[in-house]
Amino acid sequence: MELMPILATLKRHKTAAGLIVLQVALTCTIVCNALFLISQRLERIQEPSGMADEELITLRVSGVTPNENPQAQTEVDLAALRQLPGVKGVTLMNQVPYGPQFTVSGLRHSADEKAQGTGVPEYRLGEGGLALLGLHLVEGRDFTPEEFRDGKAYDEEDGVNIPAIIVSRVTARRLFPEGSALGQKVWGVGSGASTIVGVVDRMISPHPGGGDEGALAMILPLRQSFQRAEFVLRVDAAQRDAMLKAAGETLDRVGPARILRGSSTWAEARARYYAQDRSMIGLLIGVCVALMVVTAFGIVGLASFWVQQRTRMIGTRRALGATRGQILRYFQTENFLLSTLGIGLGVLGAAGLSSVLVHQYELPGLPWHYLPAGAVALWMLGQLAVLGPAQRAAALPPVAALRS
Repeated sequence: MELMPILATLKRHKTAAGLIVLQVALTCTIVCNALFLISQRLERIQEPSGMADEELITLRVSGVTPNENPQAQTEVDLAALRQLPGVKGVTLMNQVPYGPQFTVSGLRHSADEKAQGTGVPEYRLGEGGLALLGLHLVEGRDFTPEEFRDGKAYDEEDGVNIPAIIVSRVTARRLFPEGSALGQKVWGVGSGASTIVGVVDRMISPHPGGGDEGALAMILPLRQSFQRAEFVLRVDAAQRDAMLKAAGETLDRVGPARILRGSSTWAEARARYYAQDRSMIGLLIGVCVALMVVTAFGIVGLASFWVQQRTRMIGTRRALGATRGQILRYFQTENFLLSTLGIGLGVLGAAGLSSVLVHQYELPGLPWHYLPAGAVALWMLGQLAVLGPAQRAAALPPVAALRS
């Protein structure tokens, strides 16, 4: 297929060709960045917590009258909950993933309080908490009974030492990038140094945001009361809703002078937490589809118009021996040239838009492989859109030139 006749024809229709080029460029610019943002949101939503989300439920209660011995009431609560059929385990946590609380402590490499620290979200767990949550140790061990401390004393008194902590793998790498964190001492929780006795494979932050920052976490061995923590139960995933109701009724029965402030499964909490991300994905997909449809209709409309305008030329070429395949390739090549020019401008626009997003909203830069992916999608869209008008042009008989 000779390009000169195509270029000569496009030169006579500069305005229409220019509009299609700009439309393709705009679509390429937005679609490339939108696809990258969609992939980021999907990675965030699908980020594993490292815990048995599908089997965990949470209940928060508050007393309506003063309780002189909340720890004793908590022991009664725990015993009653453990007796429920289908309950695999019960513990208390100061905060849970995807919840409203967010407590962070700064871990340092020295006792100097002025030294720079690393902010790490902290989970406070009682005995058996690691197994209950489904956490997997990759280094070290679980807490021993002697290492647990009273949560109330830790909050209200000075000088309470936390002898041991367990951290996530991401936290271990952040604190000690050049070696193992196991056995290392850190400061920042309680009085004095704490020894890292274990590293879990993954433990998500209470407010995960994707990437390594969302997997910074540590565990403190603290026994807590219902006044300062939330009940976390591990149950059969198929019975979560029923167990949620039964656990609430049990807590109301063994401690009537209290109210249930909230209860939910971790799966529900996760779904609520990522609801905005799913809405954003839907919006971006809608924008991409709308732009692609508008671009496709623009190509179809322009190609149909050109077929109508070039009826005599097509008929003449057919009379001179041009085959249907040659007429078809003529329009496809013409569209390919316009799409290529538009994609070239769109790639530059996509890189420019990504730079603006990086500087204005601190988003990561657009990876290069999204650019050829967007280009291939638009090339295919252009060829599909022009196919119908091109086939109609190829079907024109040579006598059409005489009728024109």
